[in-house]
Amino acid sequence: MPLLAQGELATLNLSPAAVWLLGGALVAYVLFLLAISMYASRRVENEADYLVAGRRLPLFLAWGTLLATWFGAATMFAAAGAARDEGLLGVVLDPFACAGTLVLSGIFFARPLWRMELFTMADFYRRRYGPAAEVVGACIQVPAYFSWVALQYTALARILELYFGIPFILGVIVVAGVTLIYTLAGGMWSVTLTDTVQIVVALIGLVVLLVATLSDPRLGDGDPVRGLMYVFEQVAVTHPDHLRLVPADTSLAVMLGWLGAWATGLFGNIPGQDLQQRAFAAKSPNTAMYACILAGVLYLLFGMIPVTLGLASLVTHPHHSIDPVGFLAGEYLSTGMLVVFVVAVVSMVVSTATSAVLAPATILGHNLLSRLPAVAGRPLFRDRMSVVFVSLGGILLAMWGKSLMALLDVALSIQLVALFVPLLMGIYGRPRGPLAGILSMLLGFGAWLAAFTVEHLDGHMSASLFSMITTVPSDFWGLGFAVVGYIIGQAFSGQRAVSVLQEVSAS
Repeated sequence: MPLLAQGELATLNLSPAAVWLLGGALVAYVLFLLAISMYASRRVENEADYLVAGRRLPLFLAWGTLLATWFGAATMFAAAGAARDEGLLGVVLDPFACAGTLVLSGIFFARPLWRMELFTMADFYRRRYGPAAEVVGACIQVPAYFSWVALQYTALARILELYFGIPFILGVIVVAGVTLIYTLAGGMWSVTLTDTVQIVVALIGLVVLLVATLSDPRLGDGDPVRGLMYVFEQVAVTHPDHLRLVPADTSLAVMLGWLGAWATGLFGNIPGQDLQQRAFAAKSPNTAMYACILAGVLYLLFGMIPVTLGLASLVTHPHHSIDPVGFLAGEYLSTGMLVVFVVAVVSMVVSTATSAVLAPATILGHNLLSRLPAVAGRPLFRDRMSVVFVSLGGILLAMWGKSLMALLDVALSIQLVALFVPLLMGIYGRPRGPLAGILSMLLGFGAWLAAFTVEHLDGHMSASLFSMITTVPSDFWGLGFAVVGYIIGQAFSGQRAVSVLQEVSAS
């Protein structure tokens, strides 16, 4: 979700004076965010303040930080490009399924999780399945976020390289340093307050671009409302399949792939620390519920803006090979509005970056490093050091290269196949012991990894076996075996294996 791919802003050709204006605006904006962070740091007195804002977030801050966490640059750029190329079927995952994640989390998960007074999702697995499950869950979830952190650093570093000539590696270090400072200072308080500011800036930039595009006289005589109606009328005539939400091809492989995209989007993020940490921080269970639902509805509403821009580009520039958002911004926005737009893009990435850093750092410090005697009694110190460790890991991965995009897709799938079933059954089932949760995590992950590997072998095994395995998406294999693992664990709870696992975790 959060990656800004290379070249996506290349169509925004700014004059030297505009570049200076942009530089000044970005510096002022960063200083403003740092001032907010310093203010937020005064609220941090203990670990609860740092990790979950003392569980005191009102509704407007809770839904604001949720929306900012979800609404990354890829929601803007990738969704617009997918809508132009594939229509609504190309945006099933984002924004449709991702918006559904927030709503489902609010309805079914936010309140019961809030009442448990958790700091992390690993805390949940410890409460329901024991300390061994806590460690397994944490070891699965923490690495899954590192590629996400690296993607944010990459996105912002490319903006600095594009407009100011700052070398990429130096840009990554600068971006990581700024993000680190205000995440380190106030933890969840800093992230929440800056997120709320940033999502307002981001949405202003997006709405400005939408209105400017739909005001093109070719669409509706300068009236954006008539322009919107004209876009959908023309797309229905020239690209009727672009308005389909269900594939025209109803073959098994296609339908399973479509259902897999929905499943990954709807359920893969529900066990995510970045989502649930904001629910934990709400001031009441109802606030947590309404914040998730409201953020989901708003995410769908604003997420349809880049989708609309992608479809509009088919009408205004049907024969060009373009990135819709970047091209339309360069085409329709004045110099001043271009600066606002770029600052809005930066806001999107920065808000996602802080969440990406804080989520794994919270689990690393609270659930893993807390087991080390040297830092066991210093919660704030180890939590802040974890922020530093995650930031350093993100820097190293950002310098790795383009393969990170594949890692991000893998990370989302891992959370779905390994962590969703133990979460669902831990809330709505009756786990008999730790083996149910641990086997569900391990078998789900193992089956997904095996199927994922087969999908990428391409012809190195018999065609019939390859076809049989790859017809079913790897996420479904993982989910199926996660359920099997849970059932087996339930059946064998109380066996000697449970005692062995508890002894290992205690040691």
